[in-house]
Order: sequence, then C-alpha cells, then structure tokens
Amino acid sequence: MRSTSNPAFRNLPVGSGGYAGFQQQAQGYPQAAPGYGGYQQPVSDDRPMTVDDVVTKTAMTLGLALVVGIITAVAVLGEVISPYPPMIIGLIVGLVLSLVIIFKKLPSPALVLGYSAAEGLFLGAITGVFEYLVPGVALQAILGTALVFGAMLVVYKTGAVKVTPRLTKWIIGATAAAAGLMLINLVLSLFGVDMGIRGETATPLTIGISLLFIGIAAFNFLLDFDMADQMIRTGTPSKFAWYVAFGLMTTLVWLYLEMLRLLYMLQSSD
Repeated sequence: MRSTSNPAFRNLPVGSGGYAGFQQQAQGYPQAAPGYGGYQQPVSDDRPMTVDDVVTKTAMTLGLALVVGIITAVAVLGEVISPYPPMIIGLIVGLVLSLVIIFKKLPSPALVLGYSAAEGLFLGAITGVFEYLVPGVALQAILGTALVFGAMLVVYKTGAVKVTPRLTKWIIGATAAAAGLMLINLVLSLFGVDMGIRGETATPLTIGISLLFIGIAAFNFLLDFDMADQMIRTGTPSKFAWYVAFGLMTTLVWLYLEMLRLLYMLQSSD
C-alpha cells in the first residue's frame, strides 16, 4: 500500500498475501515469504471488505458524531450546560481513544464509536459557541464540509486527479508542515508570542492559512479514498472497515473545524 498522512492507516497489516496475508497478520501469525502468495486458507471466517462495509461503518460513525454534536450544541445554545466541560472531556477522551485505535493491532467497533461520540461532544460544544456568536455559521460549515467531501469523492472516482506516489508525498509533507506550524503557534502562544496566523480577526494571513489548511485537508481525502480502495482490492478483512471510518472521521473533523473557523472570521468581521 502507498503511504498516507492519516495515522489511522499507518498500523494496518500489509502483506503480499492479499486476504490471507491480512488474516495472518491480524491474528498474530507470521506471514509467508513474499512471492509465495501467503497461505491459501484464511485463519478466520472474516470475509473480505466491500464498499458496502466502508459505507455502512462510515455512516454509523458520522451519524453518531452528528447526533451527539447536535444535542450538545443545542444544550450549549440553550444555556443548559457550559460549553467548556463537554469541550474538554470530548477533546481528552477523543485524543486518548484515537491513540488507542491507532496503535491497537485489531479494529474495535466500540473504540471507533466511542471516539465518534467524543468528537461529537467536542465539536458540538465548539459549534454551540460559534453559533451563538454568529447565528447560521454552523449549518454553513456543515454544508461546506459535505460539499468538499463530495467534490473530492467525485474527483477521485472520475480520476480527475490521480493519486500518484509523488502526489502522496506532497500531501503528506503539506500535512506534516501544517501540523508543525500549528504546534509551533500553540507553544509560542503559551509564552505570549502571537504569530498572527490563527487569530479571530479576518486578515489576509489568517484567511490564507485557513484556506490552505482546508485545501490540505481536502486533498487528504484522496489518500483516504485510495487507501480504502486498496484495502478492498487486496481483500482486507471486513472488520478493518472500522479503521477506514475512523480515518475518514479524523479528516472530516479537521476540515469542519477549519471551515467553521474561516466562516466565523469572515462573518464576525462584517
């Protein structure tokens, strides 16, 4: 498989034995030497992954996050709860579960759904705050995120942009650079240093950075789609569809936050 900037796919079992090879590694057995096609009989009854598996698991993951997010946002807007507890709890729980999922050898529906619920809590609290400040911005951000996701899916399916090794390296490099820039900005802000790239005021720099991050997140979908496509074609066990759902979820969370931030800056400065 090609490399990917999405950590959700980094620790997936990879081998030349196709479906059997994946089964052997998922069960902890050593894989046969390359060139021999692995063992011919899978060691478990798990069937190969299909597109329906990916769609179903992704829909369940996103649906749960959406339901939890809406409930949380409504509670925040109605001043039933303060936004800070769900924001902090969702952030910490989501981070911990994401690390467990990434480094866990076997996929776990409970962990992925737990991560989805935590992200829904986190995003719902943030959305409630932004919606209170700029009414209507939440729906715009959701529609914008869905539009970008759909557009990149069409781009991938039509082959308008080919996921080549060179493009993959560019996207991974850009994602790493974006993460590094945000980390540096966070560290400097703790010491009172403002780089002026993530402020709440709409400036050419802050708008440009947000658009850049939205673009990088959008292109990450191409890598996610390509990785899922390869997993289906190589006969990865169907249970790993939960990893695909988790990977897509992480990219969607990043894209939605950037979209929400950009729309808020543009409309609050009017």
